Amino acid sequence: MAEAGAPAGRLADPAVEGRLARLDELLAGLESAPGPANRSAIEAVRLLTEIYGEALARVMDHADERLAAHLTEDELVGHLLVLHAIHPEPAERRAARAVERLRPAVRERGGDVEWAGVEEGVGRVRLTAGGGCGSGCGGGSADVSAVVREAVLAAAPELTAVEPVQAAAPAAFVPLTDLTRRVAR
Repeated sequence: MAEAGAPAGRLADPAVEGRLARLDELLAGLESAPGPANRSAIEAVRLLTEIYGEALARVMDHADERLAAHLTEDELVGHLLVLHAIHPEPAERRAARAVERLRPAVRERGGDVEWAGVEEGVGRVRLTAGGGCGSGCGGGSADVSAVVREAVLAAAPELTAVEPVQAAAPAAFVPLTDLTRRVAR
């Protein structure tokens, strides 16, 4: 039986996330436990991962531009392509797209976020704090910054960090009448 929101016989995204979390727990347990059986299990996981990565690379070798674009847009497939270092898009483009996906949510809070590029392996973002919700709504600029950092590094783990850059100050508005009015003497 298919899970809600997934094609027949497939896992919905929440189920995938749950399985990934459980896999992390199991691998952490294996890595911390002594013994040759655990070392063999870890090696088996590593070898299986390498083989699946090679299979995915071969799929990408045969994919035309349209299919490759479709595959990279799928969040799970995109993460696997990044994991195996075979994602066809450069890290900067993936990071910029992650920031653009967050932009509407940041704007809803009265702020803005904009991709500013990569400098020496560090992603740069312009983050303008919002002030539209008043106190008590949670999600200050530090929270938004953390969400942006997490999203960018998930999309482009090749980057070493994500740091804010100073947003340009908005130009001051001076009414035309103030510029043309003469001071009376």
